Amino acid sequence: MSRRDRHGHGLRRPLLPFGAPAYRTRAERFDDAVADAVHRLEPRWGSVWGRIEFGTEDVPPSDPAPWEEGVPLGRLFPADLGQPARVVLYRRPLEQRAEWPHLHALVRDVVAENVAHLLGRAPDEVDPDYGT
Repeated sequence: MSRRDRHGHGLRRPLLPFGAPAYRTRAERFDDAVADAVHRLEPRWGSVWGRIEFGTEDVPPSDPAPWEEGVPLGRLFPADLGQPARVVLYRRPLEQRAEWPHLHALVRDVVAENVAHLLGRAPDEVDPDYGT
C-alpha cells in the first residue's frame, strides 16, 4: 500500500490545476502548434488550397516512400477519389529535431512546405516567415 492511497480512496485531488501548462500532454500541445500554423496560412491560402485536412501522428509508418531519405517530418497525401488532400505531421521526429521553444517555427515550416507543394509554389511564397 502506498502512502498516498492510505485508506483505499485514491488521490484526493489532481496533481496539477486545470489551467497549468503542464496539465496538457505533449501531444495536445503539438496539435495546438499545428493548428496555429494552419490558422496563420488559412486567411491567405484557404480559398486556394480547397479541401484539405491537416492531421498529426506520433511517428511515420515504417515503410518510407521511395523518394524519402531518412525519417519524414510530414507527408502530403494528394486528393484522390473524392477524398480531400491530407497533410500529416509526425510529432516525435519533429520533437527530436527541435526543443520546445523552436518547435513552433519548425512545425510552421513543415506545414508551409507541404502546402507549397500542394499549390505548386515556393514555401517562402506561401509563408513569408519560412526559414526564420
